This record gives sequence, C-alpha cells and structure tokens, in this order.
Amino acid sequence: MSRRVKKLNQLFRADISALLQKEVRDPRLDTLLSVNEVDVSEDMRHATVYVSHLAGDEHKDEILAALNAAAGFFRTEIAKKTDIRYMPVFNFIWDDTIERGVRLNTLIDRVTQHQPED
Repeated sequence: MSRRVKKLNQLFRADISALLQKEVRDPRLDTLLSVNEVDVSEDMRHATVYVSHLAGDEHKDEILAALNAAAGFFRTEIAKKTDIRYMPVFNFIWDDTIERGVRLNTLIDRVTQHQPED
C-alpha cells in the first residue's frame, strides 16, 4: 500500500467520523457509531468503510442501509474539502472484529479456568 493511500485512508476515516457526529441527522446513525477503518483501493476509485456500533449489531442492517444511502452525501462533502482527482465511491461494511475479540477472550478465559494448575 502506498503512502498516499494510507494518508487517504486516515483522512477519509477522520472526515467520515466528523460528518457522522456533526452533519448527519438520520436517527439511525447515532453517536455510538464508530468508523474503525477505511480501505481505499489502489486505483482510488473505491473505498470500503468498516463501521461498528458500540451497542452491538442488533440494528446492523438498518445502520448499513442508512450509511450506504448517505454514501453520496459523504462523497460530496469530503470532495469539497479534498483536492484529489478521483473521489472514491464509499461502500460501508459491518466490522465485527470487536465482537469476535470479546468472544475469543471469553473462550480463552473459560479454557484457562478449567485447566488444572501445575
């Protein structure tokens, strides 16, 4: 991954987070939403945005539908502030790494509790 793509990943992550906090008025997108990572393709035409909700994935489909419906808004607002030739199309995907990490830690704790100590 080039240094430019890494910088764009960071920039888009910060900009999308700021827009979610300050500009978006959709009640499905409340303040507990977290933008975990942005992955811009090498040709800079597409960007995958990984999001999660701190309360879990109970409203996952609603949140993703709202975010993907607002993808054009994010693209337009970020394009106004950014001077790049191609503004990527944003695609929002649910990031469940936090939930998987918690589940893995729980399983490890269970296994270590049942092991006899030497």
